[in-house]
Amino acid sequence: MYFKPPYLLTEFVFKTSRSGGKGGQNVNKVSTKVLLEFPILSSQLLNEEEKSILLENLVGKLTKDSVLQIVAQEERSQLANKEIALKKMYALLNKCFIVKKKRKPTNPSKPSVEKRLQGKKRDAKIKQSRKINIDDE
Repeated sequence: MYFKPPYLLTEFVFKTSRSGGKGGQNVNKVSTKVLLEFPILSSQLLNEEEKSILLENLVGKLTKDSVLQIVAQEERSQLANKEIALKKMYALLNKCFIVKKKRKPTNPSKPSVEKRLQGKKRDAKIKQSRKINIDDE
């Protein structure tokens, strides 16, 4: 399942506040920082399975009330920051639903096993030669 605009847009809550950083006098007057919130548990568009996947994968990014929050304050305009926050949110949600391929264990090839054993023999000979030199003295 992939989320694309305007899917879930009705369930997002935007909050704005004054942003820090560059912007000069604009920083002191205009609320350009955007906080995008998505309450997962109260979502009407997600089924229970999707909610549980999100809760499991985003456990470190959720508030106590299971609300996912994304902050954007890179740009000097509120609209640009809203777009950035939406992109971040959709990217994060889509990343949660990507199913990782299960690793198939494989055996090493015969040439690689042979190469490893030859290296071990070489190292053993080097160490053996060191041991003989110490005993001679």
